[in-house]
Amino acid sequence: MTAREEAVLDVEGLRMRYGSTEVLRDVTLRVHHGEVVCLLGPNGAGKTTTLEILEGFRMRSAGRVEVLGTDPAHADERWRARIGVVLQSWRDHGRWRVRELLTHLGRYYAPYSSGEISRPWDADELIAAVGLTPHAQKKVRMLSGGQRRRLDVAIGLVGRPELLFLDEPTAGLDPVARREFHELVEGLAAQRHTTIVLTTHDLSEAEKLANRIMVLDGGRIIADGTAADLARRIAGEDQVRWTLEGRRHEHTTTESTRFVRELFERHGDGISDLEVRRASLEDTYLTLVRRAESGESTDAHAAESDNESYEVVR
Repeated sequence: MTAREEAVLDVEGLRMRYGSTEVLRDVTLRVHHGEVVCLLGPNGAGKTTTLEILEGFRMRSAGRVEVLGTDPAHADERWRARIGVVLQSWRDHGRWRVRELLTHLGRYYAPYSSGEISRPWDADELIAAVGLTPHAQKKVRMLSGGQRRRLDVAIGLVGRPELLFLDEPTAGLDPVARREFHELVEGLAAQRHTTIVLTTHDLSEAEKLANRIMVLDGGRIIADGTAADLARRIAGEDQVRWTLEGRRHEHTTTESTRFVRELFERHGDGISDLEVRRASLEDTYLTLVRRAESGESTDAHAAESDNESYEVVR
């Protein structure tokens, strides 16, 4: 098995307890080289705690954790040089200028570099990569929110990490800055040099950036797959709307294609203004969380059969 085929993250039975409160319960996951994986979940689901354990910032209560083949709880500086971290917010000196800050930080990684791929970024090269060239001489406190978030990513990337953690990367950003940040992460993902793990509770962000989504709720992972996989897994319900004999109708179904075909077989040309709304990631997510919180299974289930009854839209 090559290094690229080995798991970058390999976690089994991870638990975290604060006093009598169990924050994480039996979290198990694997992430491979080049993946962009999103931990999706409501506030308080345990996303940040999971990342802090994987980053080596927090000791776990139980379970096995390997990150880049090493237990973060016993990692050394050479291991730390192989990961990048972008926190929800940074506390640093606003008087630093962008170029001098990145140049300064790059010096810490130089002793651990070997070869072209692992050498620290040249500051100007990195500034260009995150789109901050026009602001290289600005003091950090003079940057906009979007520019500041780009600098945060540059700080995380300065050592050319094999693994990059992004914790709620667009929290507090305006729509323009959010879109620019998404484009930046998509560009990094396209190069496939760095595995990316991010947390968010923004459904559209998860769907846009990640090629795998893990839904975390109640301290455990309740689903894992692409957005399409998750929608199929819970047999998400579609909404079909149409007009028949001057009346507007609506029907909810997990088999919209079959239902529409049978609808036309029964009513033919009498059908007009047909609309089909497919189950979205939001529908899937809400259904998964509802089932988990009510104790229902989140595994695939048999869809209820459609019958000929349908609701008239008033």
